[in-house]
Amino acid sequence: MNIAEAVQGRRSIRAFLDKAVDPAVLHRVIEAAQMAPSGYNFQPWEGVVVMGEALRTLSERMIAAEPQSPAEYQLVPKDLPQLYKDRRDSIVGPRMDAVGIARDDEEGRARLQARNFEFFGASAALFTFVPRVMGPPQWSDVGMWLQTIMLLLHGEGLGSCPQESLYVHGRLIKDFVGVDDDTHLFFCGLAIGHPDPEAPLNHFPRTRAAAGDVVRFIGEP
Repeated sequence: MNIAEAVQGRRSIRAFLDKAVDPAVLHRVIEAAQMAPSGYNFQPWEGVVVMGEALRTLSERMIAAEPQSPAEYQLVPKDLPQLYKDRRDSIVGPRMDAVGIARDDEEGRARLQARNFEFFGASAALFTFVPRVMGPPQWSDVGMWLQTIMLLLHGEGLGSCPQESLYVHGRLIKDFVGVDDDTHLFFCGLAIGHPDPEAPLNHFPRTRAAAGDVVRFIGEP
């Protein structure tokens, strides 16, 4: 596929087949992703891949644990403007509809959210960390690195789902994989596996703002 097809075709996968991911493919993808953009060439991203039984053990520990306090970081800004609430709701609603959960079913919404801690059945996950010395500009570098990995995985026929929601167990994850909490923040998880082609959660409609709503052109060529 070409680059445009990869960008348009990639989506967050929330239902995976019970099928192992070839570690050689993950090594190839991560090696290629090292060429992602990086301000000052800091390459501030650090990651750990967890697979198989080890991933299931981590999942069980997160499900059994209470969310950490204080949280690793603030995931949703305070006093969120309505524009961004509307964009959030435009994706959450169809996701719930896909699995038959009513919009006002708080218990059903919680069950759906809890699937994050099971990695949606994925057989592998990449956990990413940022040295605490780094600031917001370097966090954007980590995001570009993850986007590169997700596009490369899509090109390999694999699916992925970025999981910032795991921030509620950041310290538990760091302890499990041997990352020092004093020196590093947990940034994001990335579930990786073979997408279930029949799962409604992998097919509900997604919306994005029109390009003209977010980017303006000034001047003439």
